[in-house]
Amino acid sequence: MVGIGFWIGFVVFVVVMLSLDLFVFHKKDTVIKVKAALLWSLFWIGLAVAFNISVYYFLGHQKALEFLTGYLIEESLSVDNLFVFIMIFGFFRIDPQYQHKILFWGIIGAIVMRALFIFAGVALIHQFDWVMYIFGGFLIYTGVKMLFEKSESEEYNPTDNVLLKVFRKIMPVTDEPNLHSFFVKHGKRWYATTFFIVLLIIEGSDLIFAVDSIPAVLSVSKDPFIVYTSNIFAILGLRSIYFALSGIMKYFFYLKYALAGILSFIGFKMCFNEFCTQMGYNLEISNMASLGVIVSLLTLSIIASLLVNKKSMDEFSQ
Repeated sequence: MVGIGFWIGFVVFVVVMLSLDLFVFHKKDTVIKVKAALLWSLFWIGLAVAFNISVYYFLGHQKALEFLTGYLIEESLSVDNLFVFIMIFGFFRIDPQYQHKILFWGIIGAIVMRALFIFAGVALIHQFDWVMYIFGGFLIYTGVKMLFEKSESEEYNPTDNVLLKVFRKIMPVTDEPNLHSFFVKHGKRWYATTFFIVLLIIEGSDLIFAVDSIPAVLSVSKDPFIVYTSNIFAILGLRSIYFALSGIMKYFFYLKYALAGILSFIGFKMCFNEFCTQMGYNLEISNMASLGVIVSLLTLSIIASLLVNKKSMDEFSQ
């Protein structure tokens, strides 16, 4: 386990980067174009790689491998978030120039929620070894379910969200169009706007995805620092990847099968490794093997999507 200095340094880094993002680089509401989004994606990925190198230098090869594997797991599983973001923004007709602002504040909430989930998960694993079987079984179930479930994009209705229904009972909501702030005051009463409702639904979706992704990363490392930092780096880059890929995400329809395979494999790994440990067998599925499986599944799914859908991709590029 790392010392408090590493935690303080990482928190300061995140605060500085988010402050620069909001108050310097994106202080105006503008449409983020694909080229700029790609450059920002490369920037965030570069920061994650640089951090991984520093982990290798200060904490050693094993921790660096755990971070890299955890980062790739979280980033790949976050692809599902991108589909949900597209549906949410489309349903509420949020203009592209305001989407970055909502996603930014969504990250703030995600950072807090992920910390609570991770520390709770690590504490459970250290206290009860059998929790690994529950996490593993849940991931296998989720992967199999994802493999066979049909797309619900046409029937998607975020207003059915339980969190939203509870919130509407607590605070009044205005449906006035063209309001680009989270709250508005009418007379002596404050109302939440559609902007805040979208933010609330995005936070709720991240909470649901965290239930899958955090146990998956815990299969790689039980060090809270490695699990948390890999999660946060993936989340920080998710907005840029969203704007870079939102126009072509529909063409990578085989990604769903890769994600289902990744979840099922990681769930099996958790159960298998825990069983071998308890039985005293000198067997395990290593993080290097996990890394190979994740990269292979993602690569194959992307290639298959491009080959099968080549005609559509050609039309998009023209």
